[in-house]
Amino acid sequence: MTRVLHISADYPDALQPAKTRAIANLIEATAGQLDNFVYSLNRVNGWKGWVQPGRTAIFDAVPGLVTLRYHAPRWGLMLARSMEAVAAAIAADLAARNFDPDVIHGHKLSFEGLAAQALARRLGKPFVISLQGNTDQKVISARRDLHRRYQAVWHEAAQVFPFSPWIEQWCQDRFGTRRGPTSLLPCIVASERILAPSENTDTVCTAFNLDFWQNKNLQALVEAIAIARREVPGLKFKIAGAGSDDATAHVRRLVEQAGIAGITTLSGRIPPEHIQDWMNDAAVFALPSRRETFGMVFIEALLAGTPIIYPKGTAVDGYFAGTEFARSAAATSSQGIAAAIVAAIRSSAIKPQLRSWQDSPDAARFLRANIASSYIAAIGSVAR
Repeated sequence: MTRVLHISADYPDALQPAKTRAIANLIEATAGQLDNFVYSLNRVNGWKGWVQPGRTAIFDAVPGLVTLRYHAPRWGLMLARSMEAVAAAIAADLAARNFDPDVIHGHKLSFEGLAAQALARRLGKPFVISLQGNTDQKVISARRDLHRRYQAVWHEAAQVFPFSPWIEQWCQDRFGTRRGPTSLLPCIVASERILAPSENTDTVCTAFNLDFWQNKNLQALVEAIAIARREVPGLKFKIAGAGSDDATAHVRRLVEQAGIAGITTLSGRIPPEHIQDWMNDAAVFALPSRRETFGMVFIEALLAGTPIIYPKGTAVDGYFAGTEFARSAAATSSQGIAAAIVAAIRSSAIKPQLRSWQDSPDAARFLRANIASSYIAAIGSVAR
């Protein structure tokens, strides 16, 4: 069985159990077919980060998972030095555990990719990297001094796994066309039932953690709903998600200021096993986030039979070119978002087209079993 060593700052662990489950879902889906071992990274602020960047300590270790803390300044300062030190610490710990990986996977280019490259050079092993659009784009743009390092990681990686096409193109524009293979790796969603589109023609829905209402661009969305309502008088709007009292108050205030309180329902937290049913009873799902690496909720909506409006140039951009059921809109334009909503609601072809897509290989690529199978095959080709 191929032994894969994962280095990730986004894996739920003893220090931060509430981290996103995107990486955890992939590792769980391939368990039994790959021998996965995870080093979960947690940065610690403080003066030690300036004096000894990358100083590490193992906080917790259970079978298959080591929770590792490392010291480093904020804002990606001393990033290369800290990742080199993290790689050295992992190499020493691997030797003590007598675990000899076949492949090393760094789960972002901008952070873990540097550690994966350094560790691979130490161990004489191949490494692969993921591209996570939000963080990778932001950090790489800020750290122009590390351009050559990132370029080397980009080209030296035996395989690159972009979450979405747009971030692959973004990196290619900066670092050149890769000589090695690249394989799209969509995130595994929590709910992947396929539901036939409903007959609802007047409801727009959205879903997110209300604490993140600013990044999810709720102000632009409620403004768009108010604009779209002028052309679709019977329009309704519903929001799923929970958050702090303060965040919930902000959401209510934005809805009231947009003049759409009378047509808006705050549904609260919807359990994952019921979210697709909730989505299904809508004409369109809209979430024009300012920044979005992938957005698993978009795939859940499509599988639930609900057309989507996603932010142009981010999220799932590049997967659905030429389709009516997945429309992009600039996150900066309430008018553009409104136009996409109206067009989606008025389209008579949108839901039949979506239903056909649900039965196609293009939809199957987003299902757990197929994502796992593709990943296992790609890792196997690297390990040989």
